[in-house]
Amino acid sequence: MLAESPRYQRPQHQPKKSVDRYVRGEDHGGMAAYLYDRPVTEHEYRQRIRRHRPSSLLPLIAAAAARYSTPQRPQPWLESPYLKCTPWALADAARVCLAYGTEYHRSDATERDLLEILAAYSSLKDPTLHGTDEPTVRLRDFMMRLGGEQMAWQAPEFVSLARTAALYLHTPFPAHRLPRHMAPGWDTEVFGCPLPDYVGTAQLLWGCALFNAGRFDPAIFDGTDGEKFNRVVSRETVLRVVQRHFATDVANVKATEHLTMESLARVAGGKASQLRRFTYNPLLGRPAVTGFGPGLLCPSPQLVWRKATPAGICHTGREHFGTGFLQETGYLFEEYVGRQLRLIPDAEVIGEITYRVKRNELLSVDWIVILDDLVLLVEVKSMMPTENARLGLEGGVAETDAKLTRAYRQVKTTSAQIDQRNPAFARIPADRPRQALIVTLEPFPIANANLPHVDLPVPAIPTTVVGAQEIERLVTLTDITPSALLLERAADPQRSTWALNECLTGHEGGRNPILDQGWASYPWASGRLDQGQGPRESPPRPRRALGIT
Repeated sequence: MLAESPRYQRPQHQPKKSVDRYVRGEDHGGMAAYLYDRPVTEHEYRQRIRRHRPSSLLPLIAAAAARYSTPQRPQPWLESPYLKCTPWALADAARVCLAYGTEYHRSDATERDLLEILAAYSSLKDPTLHGTDEPTVRLRDFMMRLGGEQMAWQAPEFVSLARTAALYLHTPFPAHRLPRHMAPGWDTEVFGCPLPDYVGTAQLLWGCALFNAGRFDPAIFDGTDGEKFNRVVSRETVLRVVQRHFATDVANVKATEHLTMESLARVAGGKASQLRRFTYNPLLGRPAVTGFGPGLLCPSPQLVWRKATPAGICHTGREHFGTGFLQETGYLFEEYVGRQLRLIPDAEVIGEITYRVKRNELLSVDWIVILDDLVLLVEVKSMMPTENARLGLEGGVAETDAKLTRAYRQVKTTSAQIDQRNPAFARIPADRPRQALIVTLEPFPIANANLPHVDLPVPAIPTTVVGAQEIERLVTLTDITPSALLLERAADPQRSTWALNECLTGHEGGRNPILDQGWASYPWASGRLDQGQGPRESPPRPRRALGIT
């Protein structure tokens, strides 16, 4: 779900709301929503934040982010005043507050000030939407920015965290590959503890932030439940991991922001200021800030658990080992997708086929799934949207399409070999419909939309780019078979351009045992809080799992 582009005008019949109702959020659609009836510049937005002391504004941001990011209900920000407390807007306000704010000669912030800041954010000027390019190009670039800005915040917490263990702990490294970095003990080398305890630390930090207005105080270990917490993940481990991977201070945020803006200026030129909010937020790498009262303040609690998702692990592993870690993650991800595909009832799943064309030895797509009414070619790419893609400029489009091009070509050549009855593909039926899925580690929200691409091959068969979560949902459908859903989608000219997730919405699915196994490996799900009790049958809510009331 993408929030609408906010170009609001107050209806003539709209009454003004009193300040107290405005602050309490009793009315939705009032003053804050119509505060700006024009585009807001980056400079104006930044100066609106700079009116206030960070020591006053940042705790308000953290409290609002905690209040409207609880995982106990989907998209909780929809219940916020005037729909303004979106997690992406709050995270950006925190970023600007830390990177550009000052304590000197500034006022204290109120709840009303925060709402006005968020209203300014929602009216920020888009750098190219009203430019001179073709309308479809402008729409494509705009949608790439919105997707990069918003979609990562809407990933389900349980699924994303469970995938980490399912991928890095429970998926065997391919037998024909020799790991250079992911040898036994790699996780302790990178994180300073085993991966489950790293994720457990992130869960504890996240849970405390959610239920304490964004704050984590190590004194929690000195309270009545301190021994329980210490038994799950030791105090020493938590404090060491938090300091090593999560904590930062204002000076480091400012330094990281400076480097980011220097890099952006080289890429975007005169458009740099309006593109800033789509670039790397320093809080993504270090989401817990010191210097704002006791313990740590997490201005955006969602950024805490995102550190423990596969994308977060990838970035941390790359910082430690280099790009080789990303390559080895790719090998694991190929195997992981195969594990998911084998969950489809009555499906025959065949791995990569080696075949010859004249003197050349070639490889097919990574997986071929044979179903009664469909042959599914699956090519796996451990790719994630880069900053260039999130900026929505032509260079980012070209970069994304270039990465997808090899996958499209693999699909095309594999499909052709099946049609030509190459002996290596004798097991693959040639007499039934054929489709392809290109599976990426992180979603590319508009990859399937009918919008301009840069030198992307035309697919030979219906081909859909999907993220890991879409595969995890597809293989557990219970009210329709995966093949029936894919065939219906391909036959509809409109739905065939949607993200697969949109077509999955409304369908029923069972639990994914691979994700359940991943979740059960974490300390908060293992029963350590209640010694002698085995893993719970279903993933607990953070409040119950962390014992926080």
